[in-house]
This record gives sequence, structure tokens and C-alpha cells, in this order.
Amino acid sequence: MSGNTITQSVTPSKNTAAALLNATAVGANPAVATAARQTLAQSRAARELGLKRGEFDLAVRLGCVRTVPDEGGGGRRVARAEIDRVMSEDGFPDELKKRVEAVGTSEGAALMDVTAARFTRFARLGFVVPVKFYLNRYRAVVWLYLAEELRQFAESEENAPLLNGRTPEGLRDQLDAGLDLRARNWRGRHVGFLLRQTEDPWARAAAVASLLDPAQVAEIVADPYERAYMNRFDPERTMHGAPDSPAAHVAARIMTAEDPDEISWLRSDLANTLQEARAHRRAPRPTPNPRTPVASRERSELIQERRRLIEERQQSGDARQPTDVLRPTDVLRPAHVRQSTGARQQTEARQTVDEPERPRRLLGWLRRRNP
Repeated sequence: MSGNTITQSVTPSKNTAAALLNATAVGANPAVATAARQTLAQSRAARELGLKRGEFDLAVRLGCVRTVPDEGGGGRRVARAEIDRVMSEDGFPDELKKRVEAVGTSEGAALMDVTAARFTRFARLGFVVPVKFYLNRYRAVVWLYLAEELRQFAESEENAPLLNGRTPEGLRDQLDAGLDLRARNWRGRHVGFLLRQTEDPWARAAAVASLLDPAQVAEIVADPYERAYMNRFDPERTMHGAPDSPAAHVAARIMTAEDPDEISWLRSDLANTLQEARAHRRAPRPTPNPRTPVASRERSELIQERRRLIEERQQSGDARQPTDVLRPTDVLRPAHVRQSTGARQQTEARQTVDEPERPRRLLGWLRRRNP
């Protein structure tokens, strides 16, 4: 057996060490241990409900499965009681999977029995609202829609003229002008999900601010301490590609409001939410350290005394500065430092007057050799 093999068998992995630390912390705190047993991680909850992770995330966004904050400060978890509630519903698990089924343009057009081009026009006009999106390998945006909502749209008698007849002229003019409400409708749905996840006013303000450009946020939240505190509640964003990659820039553009009326609505909502957050809890900021009143009063008295002496000397014709009064900056020094400094200055002055300067080092040695 080689030395590397022995080291690997004895040294635990990072995941194992983290698990041991978590187990120790849970065992040391009975309250945390009880809370951990009563809640499940989202991955574990998805397996128990028979859902894929993407389906489970969509179920959480739609409110089909409720989550709770993690007591240990991590991500959100699912209570055991919530798992039991979902599993006890009629038609589980088929009905749950039916509610979270998401389809693309081709499958959605087949469900509604229309062409893909007509379905795309419906989406651009806002008749059907996307529930999520992703970027394919060509960095093209692929929108996904809830299959249940598409079925309801196709079954409604009011939408029969749109499904079978020609698109009205007013709608065609909007399409020709470049109208596309898919990204905006997704943002509206996304901010609704974020607001449902929390009751904290600062977190709700951060949710609204996440859809605005940082420059817009800085105009509404002018205080840098409030802005920094709000950023602590910034919702987690789904990464699309590496940071600063073209895919990431495309995703960031989708997640940022662009229409003037949408920006105006979000700015107004952020201002109102910020007022509620300030009333609920002030943002923390550094504590100022003002000078003590005694030091400030002593400093003012010294300044006035020095001015009086200068005026008296000027009137008497003596232009020298007074040396028997402390400078205003000396009051900031401790008393023992001021005393030692004054004594040292007086000693140096006496030495300068009483004793001549002694030659030092090589020059002094030469002078002693050649008097």
C-alpha cells in the first residue's frame, strides 16, 4: 500500500469534516437538533415528493410547497408537516406534477392546437406568461410556460377568435412595432414570488430593488448605509454562465426593468417599501465618537487666551508669538504627555545656553588630535 493511499484513507474529506462539525453543533444545541429533525433540505424534500429539482423549485415558486427559513442561517428548508400536507392531497403525485409541468414553444403550441408562430405572438402580446427561462448553447433565450395555464387559455370560449381567426389589426400593429412582453411579464411573476417568500420590510425592498438598475436604486436609496444594509437581503440569483460572460449579460438584461412605465412603477414601490422598512427597523451605521464637552471647552478657552495675548503684544509693538500658552492642538494630548514635552523643551533650551555643542564621531576625533 502506497503512502498516498494511507493518507487518503486516514484523512477525512472536506465534506466529511463539514458533516462532522454540523453534527457536533446540532448535538450541542438541542433546539437546533429538534428543528433539523422537523425540517428537510430542499433536495431531500424533492425526493420524498417524487419531483425533479427543477419541478420542485417551480412548485415552491408557485406556492404549491411552502418553505421556511433555516434556523442555522443556511438556505430555506421544508417542514415535515408541509411534506405530509402535500402528500395527503387528492391525486398526489400526479396532480402535483401536472401543476408544475412547464413546456416550451413547440409543446405549448401543440397543447393549444396552434402553430408555433401564432403561439409566439400570443406570448409577445402577453396572453400567456412565461414562468421560467434558460439560455441554450447558442445563448438564445428559451421561455417556458405552465402547461396548465395553456390548457385553460385554450379551453376558454373567449379566446376562440384568437385561436382560430386572424389576429386583430390593433394587435398586429403592436407586434409590427416590436412589442414583446415576455421578459416584463416574467419579471412581474418573479417579483411576486420573492415578495411571498418574506415578511421582512428590508428583504421586500431588496426584492423590488433587484429588478432595477443600480443607478436607479442609488437615486431612491441615497443613504449608503441603508443601501449596504438592503444589499444584505439581496435575493439569490440563478447563474446563467460564468460571471461577465455573454450569457450572464443576456440574463442580467432580462432581469432588469427596461420599459419607462415599469421602471416608474418599481421606483414608486421601492420608495414605499423603504419607508416601511425605516419605520420597522433602522439600518445600522457606525456610532459617532464626539469629543468630550470638557475637552471642547478647554480648547475654546485656550484659543481665546492665545488670541488675547497676541492682540496685547501687537498693541505694545512686540511681534513675537506668545510661547507661554499652549497651542490649540496641545489640548488633545494627555496631561502627562504635555508636561513631559514641556520639561524636555526647557531642558534642551538650558543645555543649549549653558553648554557648547560637543563635536561627535570622526570630526570630534580629528579636532582632539589636532587642537
